Amino acid sequence: MPERVCLFQEQSYHKLKRACLRRGALFQDPFFPPTAQSLFYKRTPPPGITWKRPRELCKDPHLFVDGISTRDLHQGSLGNCWMVAATSCLASEPSLWKKVIPNHTEQEWNPKRPDHYAGIFHFRFWRMGRWTDVVIDDRLPVSEDGTLLFCRSATPREFWSALLEKAYAKLNGCYEALEGGNTAEALVDFTGGVSEPLSLDRCTLMQYPDQRKSLFQTLSKAYSRKALITCAIRPEEGECVESVLECGLVKGHAYGVTAVRRIRLGPYLLGSCGETNRLCMVRLRNPWGMADWTGAWSQGSQEWQQLRRKEREKMGLLVRDVGEFWMEFEDFCRYFTDMVVCRLVEHSLLWPRNHWREVRCEGEWAIPPGAAPRPPPYYPSMGKPDTAVPHSFVWYAQRGDRKEARLGEWKQEPPTGRWRERDWDKDRGRPVRREEGGSAAKKSPDDQAVKRKWLEHLDKRSRCGGCINHRDTFLHNPQFMFEVQDREEEVLICLQQEDRRMKRKEGGGENLPIGFEVLRVEVNRMSRVQCIGEQAASSVYMDSRSVALRVTLGPGRYALLPTTFQPGTTGRFLLRLFSHAHIHLRELKEELPPPSLWQCCLPQPCLVTTVHLRRASGLCQPKQAEG
Repeated sequence: MPERVCLFQEQSYHKLKRACLRRGALFQDPFFPPTAQSLFYKRTPPPGITWKRPRELCKDPHLFVDGISTRDLHQGSLGNCWMVAATSCLASEPSLWKKVIPNHTEQEWNPKRPDHYAGIFHFRFWRMGRWTDVVIDDRLPVSEDGTLLFCRSATPREFWSALLEKAYAKLNGCYEALEGGNTAEALVDFTGGVSEPLSLDRCTLMQYPDQRKSLFQTLSKAYSRKALITCAIRPEEGECVESVLECGLVKGHAYGVTAVRRIRLGPYLLGSCGETNRLCMVRLRNPWGMADWTGAWSQGSQEWQQLRRKEREKMGLLVRDVGEFWMEFEDFCRYFTDMVVCRLVEHSLLWPRNHWREVRCEGEWAIPPGAAPRPPPYYPSMGKPDTAVPHSFVWYAQRGDRKEARLGEWKQEPPTGRWRERDWDKDRGRPVRREEGGSAAKKSPDDQAVKRKWLEHLDKRSRCGGCINHRDTFLHNPQFMFEVQDREEEVLICLQQEDRRMKRKEGGGENLPIGFEVLRVEVNRMSRVQCIGEQAASSVYMDSRSVALRVTLGPGRYALLPTTFQPGTTGRFLLRLFSHAHIHLRELKEELPPPSLWQCCLPQPCLVTTVHLRRASGLCQPKQAEG
């Protein structure tokens, strides 16, 4: 069943193209004009920038030249390697890029029918549960020396990567809005899948081969199921992001994983690769189009010199581009610290049963009608309002004249910035209850009074109660229920907030710190939870577009509460739950169970007592009935 597509800014590609062909004029996009506002919102544009159509740059332009591949992508003067790395992964799978570039043959230049060209293109990106169709014209920013300013292909006649980047920039407000980001975000936007950040413990992986083998199996399994994979090396605190290691790898730079192989070696390589005759290998790609790796299996290394061309092809050890390189998985674990696996989701009835099945619900964190907006709390010890709570690391990269900020979702690291110590558990990577935490900075009496007065507005009609630290309002959050039947089930829960990047031009654009809690509830529960019970699972809280958690749950009924970190923070969200079995997810809206017909004849209950059985001893086994 085809998914519904919504039109960005109500622009229909087919209607606009027909109108241009009738007038005999090339399309000019009024929502993304060739001006400085479409380029930057803070920086001053470099001198000599012009906007040109592909026909003004070459005589025979094409959307694709010899198909589409990862070699078509070269990052320009914009700090968006996170997007370029994700696009590189996208280009490796036709079933994926054909969704992002719909009816590509119709959009291609036709030299035999130049009158059918209208200078208009459209691309699709997945946002908040639906595909969004973005229309652009073909005017591209060109630098003073006559080359494309931003992303471009190695082939001067090919323009799909530049046009795709322009559509993504329009969706996010301007080109500068693409500076600094998370590869996981772009992978979700390009596929509609779910990105799962994985943190690699290098010491453990190098010390225990079994764990390294298990990680490779996970990686190989994900790759075989067409998952998109990227990786990076996290800089240490205070270390320059774009610092280059002795092996040639760049810290803070997003690499795409383009192949995973386990190869059998001949006797001529056993001496250099150890006693085993099997070798685990991964192929990576640098979005800058350069191969920096200088270790084993790098370009020109002795390992390659011992292999003939036919033997390389037989093993599948091919390098398709100068930006690609192979390395042993052991070396991969030695250097890389973080990995993002974007697992794809299909809704076809023929999709194999061992793949994830998805259910989703949309929701909103909202204040009750008539309530005042949340006042920004003030912490005297911090010296500034706690209006933005960064969990993710912010990296500032300097490469030439390009400055790039990236957000990394490093789960095991404590949050930085203005998080209070008592609100964060360093060992578990999540907020803790107040009675669990240590001493906290005391607020002023005036601040406490303001917060207490404001909390009075957050009655049970509120749907923005904050994390579990705020026990008085936590259960005011939206609540969703699902049930695991028969046996233990592995589920993947993903909470995604609405994208705020397009608000950067107006001075906003900061993500909300979000997370969720899973509570085990009674098997007959049909209404909202009124008291905090057993916590079955808890996610980290981070200021990322999405937060994911993979957990194994036993049979039973569960309440899932997506929350912001602070109460009173509003926004829209999408909740997605993945499992191998059929699981139904629905929102709990009723505060109390609906009355039955018998209640008109019976007195109203005045007290409900809940008994929790902690331990039992001295019990006898029940007697077996005789046959």
